[in-house]
Amino acid sequence: MNERETVFTPRGFLIVGGAVLALFGAVGFFVLNDPADSFLWLDPAENVARIALGLIALTVVFVPGLNELLAPHLRSIVILMGVTALFFAAYGLLLPGGSPAAPNTFGVANLEMGDNLLNLLFAAWAFSAAFLGPQRVTMRG
Repeated sequence: MNERETVFTPRGFLIVGGAVLALFGAVGFFVLNDPADSFLWLDPAENVARIALGLIALTVVFVPGLNELLAPHLRSIVILMGVTALFFAAYGLLLPGGSPAAPNTFGVANLEMGDNLLNLLFAAWAFSAAFLGPQRVTMRG
């Protein structure tokens, strides 16, 4: 598999993106957890969500039986991940600064500009993998 197939196919996105999400969530518990860092800080709910999404993405690809069952749906799964990331990016960017909901999204997580940009970047990557990458890569590889 070349670099393009590694990161710009649905399977490659789930592997690399899942690992990135899980690692980013784990690091967030120890490094980016200071609210004084207003551009990008990750609260515990965001970390748990990223770890869970990353592990789900990796599970879809690597768990025997499940990976074969879901192989025809990898593109749809990646699109769903992209839509989710795009929703939170748009929500965070469009929410008025003085709004009572601005500091806390759905009572769970804070979305700062850094979060919004990360979500936007992740959505763009997911959509690139789903729509622009080579689509004929098999589960083997």
